[in-house]
Amino acid sequence: MIISRRDVLKMGMATGATLATPSFLRAQTKPVDGRTVQMVMSGDLSVFDPMSTTAGITFNNSLAIYDTLFSLDHKLMPQPQMVGNWGISDDKKTYTFELRDGLSWHDGTPVTAADCVASLRRWAQVDEGGKLIMERARDISKKDDKTFVIVLKEPLGLLINLLPGWTYHPAVMRAKDADRPATEQVTANIGSGPFKFNHTLAKPGAKFTYDRNEKYIARSEPCDGFAGGKVVKVDRVIWNNIGDGQTALAALQTGEVDFLQAPPADFYPVIEGDPDLALQVLNSGGVVQCLRMNCLQKPFDKAKARQAMLHLIDQEAFLRLSAPDAKYGKVVTSIFGNDTPYSNDENTGWFKKGGNPEKAKQLFQEAGYAGEKVVILQPTNIASLNNAAQLVAAQLRKIGVNAELAPSDWGGLVARRANKGPVEKGGWSIFLTDDANAALSNLISQIFLTASGEKSWYGWPKSDAYEALRAKWEGLETLEERKALARKMQRIWWDFVGDVYLGQIVSPIARRKTLTGLVETPQGVVAMWNMQKA
Repeated sequence: MIISRRDVLKMGMATGATLATPSFLRAQTKPVDGRTVQMVMSGDLSVFDPMSTTAGITFNNSLAIYDTLFSLDHKLMPQPQMVGNWGISDDKKTYTFELRDGLSWHDGTPVTAADCVASLRRWAQVDEGGKLIMERARDISKKDDKTFVIVLKEPLGLLINLLPGWTYHPAVMRAKDADRPATEQVTANIGSGPFKFNHTLAKPGAKFTYDRNEKYIARSEPCDGFAGGKVVKVDRVIWNNIGDGQTALAALQTGEVDFLQAPPADFYPVIEGDPDLALQVLNSGGVVQCLRMNCLQKPFDKAKARQAMLHLIDQEAFLRLSAPDAKYGKVVTSIFGNDTPYSNDENTGWFKKGGNPEKAKQLFQEAGYAGEKVVILQPTNIASLNNAAQLVAAQLRKIGVNAELAPSDWGGLVARRANKGPVEKGGWSIFLTDDANAALSNLISQIFLTASGEKSWYGWPKSDAYEALRAKWEGLETLEERKALARKMQRIWWDFVGDVYLGQIVSPIARRKTLTGLVETPQGVVAMWNMQKA
């Protein structure tokens, strides 16, 4: 069900009365004190290992409990985090890294260089940037307990830029956890980061609790994006899994929770009209919503069926759902997003205001579409993607496509999207997701922009011509050279159609005004350090 603006305004207008808080929520929640933050995150945490999924909720969990060798500041520049000192040899082939003092695991044991080596190798199994490092590496090994080296076969000027990770969080884990294939999930949740995962209070499907790591030694630099000092100013953070938007808003209004990561856009007027609440944009670049098609199965194994989706999608209709206020939404036609160094208008003649349903219908026919069921994965607990999935289904049905929604929570979607088979065997045709607009400029690590078939990210698009161009990216030295290559790549991408964009959305979080100090970053995930309650 799509909640209308009228319905929401009815709930919050006139008397200014708060929404009624359901009794089950009141019964489960004690009054919030100034050292505990209650949060409602986007989606439910069902996968804990950051090498097993790119889901934002898993990234958020990893960001809290693990630390990284390098982190990105608010300008997306890499800064040392666990690393204290580092250097590079004269021939630019040997990088030496020394860990800073005071690093220890939540179980009390010290972090060692062996842990870092094992973690780097495991991360490199899944992250495109890590894979590039491993292709160039002659050796990655510890030198002593606090020092390790990366020895390259040939120079790789991007190495430090790749280490903070863009898609898979490069969490440093204990060697005994990281010494396993990335295909085997780590569930220990023991890191060296600023928060400790409270295993005793974990209630899967309901709530997860994070306690301040009292032994964590923050860097001395000021907090800057995900870099600098990760100073924790509260004792405990609790993630409440409240899938219903009205219930979550009611809890925010009554003070049962302090933070909503993704309030539905229809709720913005209510939140802005409440003197105790505020909307705040943490990710100024926003995210680009994306429609991924299963290129291995009918009908989207044919390029013309994928091209049909380019013509069918009316981006402005999707923006009216997710960003009815124009200041929060913008059309995007470049595969590199809006306002990034590589944004361009190459091969965008397909874009038409309002879409072109007749052209889409024609292309489906030319692709040989014969009424096959098109299954759209529908995440019911993420409002923007839930509503967008329903709109995709409606637009497909209007041109005679046999579209069917497959509702589940986000965890269920994450599990199902890995199925490469046909819909009759539990597979899928379309799912919707998003990534930070800024991340679309990092071609090496950006999994959306790969086209190597079954080695690619979910959807598995394939174009040898595109991949041949992408392989040249790492060797280019100037911005102008990369801009020229970006145009060539985009020309090919919009011909074979690796995915389809639905628009750029800046989604503010909602918070009680007593919660301050939230970290602003263009990566689109939530850091829990630095925040505090009045």
